[in-house]
Amino acid sequence: MKILSIQSSVAYGHVGNSAAVFPLQRLGHEVWPVLTVHFSNHTGYGSWRGPLLAPADVAEVIAGIADRGVLGDADAILSGYQGDPAMGAVILDAVALVKTANPDAVYCCDPVMGDVGRGMFVRPGIPEYLRDVVVPRADIVTPNQFELEFLAGRSTDSLDEVLRAADVVRATGPRHVLVTSVLHGDAPADSLEVVAVSDGGAWAVTTPLLPISPNGGGDVTAALYLAHLRSTGSPATALERTTASIFAVLEATLAAGTRELQLIAAQEAIADPPSRFPARRLR
Repeated sequence: MKILSIQSSVAYGHVGNSAAVFPLQRLGHEVWPVLTVHFSNHTGYGSWRGPLLAPADVAEVIAGIADRGVLGDADAILSGYQGDPAMGAVILDAVALVKTANPDAVYCCDPVMGDVGRGMFVRPGIPEYLRDVVVPRADIVTPNQFELEFLAGRSTDSLDEVLRAADVVRATGPRHVLVTSVLHGDAPADSLEVVAVSDGGAWAVTTPLLPISPNGGGDVTAALYLAHLRSTGSPATALERTTASIFAVLEATLAAGTRELQLIAAQEAIADPPSRFPARRLR
């Protein structure tokens, strides 16, 4: 599979394309990374250096790929954090170009905007732009529970409410919704769930809740779910493989005592996900 991935990049650590590209390549996929920023490190450190690329410059890179006549070879487009509507427009233009050349291509959007405890951490107007303009154009979206509530305009205190919220989002356009970091009253204590909802049904995987929340986990999750969903055609299988790999990465990160994802240390669990967390069908 060939994937056009339009995301941020850091020299040190793993977020954005620096989190997504290696796992996709380790699975055997060809990735065309287009960078929206190139920072020294992720912004969670509080300070960083490096350029924020102008939307026009990003569009030029994509135009250069189009000049090679290969956009029609792309099977998927992947995007993450969109810090500006102008950058979002560049991404959507790229989606349109790819889908015109290859109608079977899919667009996977990780609608990065906020999280529980932090609230919204993107610029004002970005959440509404993602909800009203970007998400309806996506085939696959991978919000966390906080982001799902915003996109659907409703709370998700129970698993049934998570499913209803996912259906609200799916009604706007996406066929597949993967909800990460799901906490609800029906779940066992000290556990976390990931929920996949599609035309064919809904599934959940439950994992232990680890005392760690490093930057970049959502970026890896979106990339792996896109890859496994496209490769297998099964949301349940994609869910099982994605959560197994992510949990292994988090375990390695916790053991290393670092705030940066240990993608290299856990690469075997990425390339060959262990059968660890079975998906249970919800409907």
